[in-house]
Amino acid sequence: MSEARMRIATPGFLVWRLSMKLRVAVDRAVAPLGLTHAQYSVLASLYGMHHAGESPSQRRLADHTGLEPLYISKLARGLESAGLVDRAPDPADSRAVRLNLTDQGRDVTARAVVVVRDLQERLLAPLGGLAGERAAAFVRDLNLLLDVQLDPKEQA
Repeated sequence: MSEARMRIATPGFLVWRLSMKLRVAVDRAVAPLGLTHAQYSVLASLYGMHHAGESPSQRRLADHTGLEPLYISKLARGLESAGLVDRAPDPADSRAVRLNLTDQGRDVTARAVVVVRDLQERLLAPLGGLAGERAAAFVRDLNLLLDVQLDPKEQA
């Protein structure tokens, strides 16, 4: 981006542009594995949550990803049809559905994580790569901004 455009670009616009750039790149990178960016986001989140010992409900996964619960439900049904996810009733809450990766889902997700990690390494190269101090500061700043409540209902 030129210096002139950088002076007039708002932080919101730049965050949006970066998120769109990353979304398109991830879509292209995971397409050979039969995935979309949204499906990858669900699978990678499940993968990480399972490694942390959690078997999340669809609602918990929606909260984690920032996606709407209805969209998570739609994605989970599609991933179940593809043999990547198992959906099961929650024994503690008859309204909730728990999600787990199948063996095939773990395999596809592990391969996709490697592909996306490489993509992120290239994206963050100007900041010293994923392990760089500037990238770590960038992640801290992004988390700080994500914690800001913008919805008046959430501030109450």
